[in-house]
Amino acid sequence: QVQVVESGGGLVQAGGSLRLSCAASKSMFSINAMGWYRQAPGKQRELVADITSGGGTNYADSVKGRFIISRDNAKNTVYLQMNSLKPEDTAVYYCRVTTTRFYWGQGTQVTVSS
Repeated sequence: QVQVVESGGGLVQAGGSLRLSCAASKSMFSINAMGWYRQAPGKQRELVADITSGGGTNYADSVKGRFIISRDNAKNTVYLQMNSLKPEDTAVYYCRVTTTRFYWGQGTQVTVSS
């Protein structure tokens, strides 16, 4: 069992920045990948960005050039730096940890006002 805890959401004006954090209760060396997903009202959950144990990253086209995913192995934590935020980035952001199965966090709300 892996506990996943997100933090860092909030309300920001368009053009602003936020940093999300996702802490896992398992060593990063036992984790295959960690990723950020988001779900806006009335829409399906979608991948925002993920990072593998090898350091490879993947981004949704809508956030490329604005968001950066990174990790701190010593803290078992992954970060999502979100810059140049847009109102369409408003959603609940979820962290997912992949080992031999998926573990989800409880989600953190990000609201971008115009």
